[in-house]
Amino acid sequence: MELAQRPIGVFDSGVGGLSILREIHVQLPDEDVLYVADQEWAPYGSKTLDAVQRRSVAVAAELIGRGAKLVVVACNSASAAALHHLRNVFPDTPFVGMEPALKPAAAHTDKGVIGVLATETTFQGELYASVLDRHTAGVDVIEVAGARLAMLVETGELAEAKADLEGLLRPMLDAGIDTLVLGCTHYPFLEDQIRDVVGPDIRLVDPAQAVSRQVRRVLAERGALRHGHGSTSYLTSGDPGRFEAQAMELIGYT
Repeated sequence: MELAQRPIGVFDSGVGGLSILREIHVQLPDEDVLYVADQEWAPYGSKTLDAVQRRSVAVAAELIGRGAKLVVVACNSASAAALHHLRNVFPDTPFVGMEPALKPAAAHTDKGVIGVLATETTFQGELYASVLDRHTAGVDVIEVAGARLAMLVETGELAEAKADLEGLLRPMLDAGIDTLVLGCTHYPFLEDQIRDVVGPDIRLVDPAQAVSRQVRRVLAERGALRHGHGSTSYLTSGDPGRFEAQAMELIGYT
């Protein structure tokens, strides 16, 4: 099959990556996409770096075996644990990962204080440490691990997340943040609950648009942009019916 006609592969531990898929559909409507929700292993953010790396290799191999011309690691934890390794294991396939959005947050803060809400796995990864070192000089960064937030999104308990968020975000607000990085692809689905806690004036940084622009750039450089009406196929290691219902609730379509 001609390279341009092959699908974009996207994977996450579950439904969080749908926040990235949604933006890919907006920016690249002509592309076919194959989305893998590895729900049997959700959430990756509670697993060790080694375990997430091994699982990411297995899922990426599945996508590449099904013809993916590019793979989006639509999970901050998997990107932290495995992005560099995936590029070494599959050198002929381009990978686009979730780099923590510290650079735009640091560039746009007025007070010089930003918050990062992410998983423990993301904070432990070399990718986060590298971005932190390169882009946050002179900026105070308040880090808080989201604990069970991703799983609450996975189980559809969005309203229940508000109580958790009040406890998690209070130290950031007390520290005077004016910008909050959403460091897990599940968290954009909690935007309403986050807004209820932080109010209207805190800037929320969601990297979905930047990731989709990078996908377009990489495909354009390779002459691999597709033209025509795109479609999306879904795979899950969990319950397909449950996943379809979750996708309908979160993004309004499958």
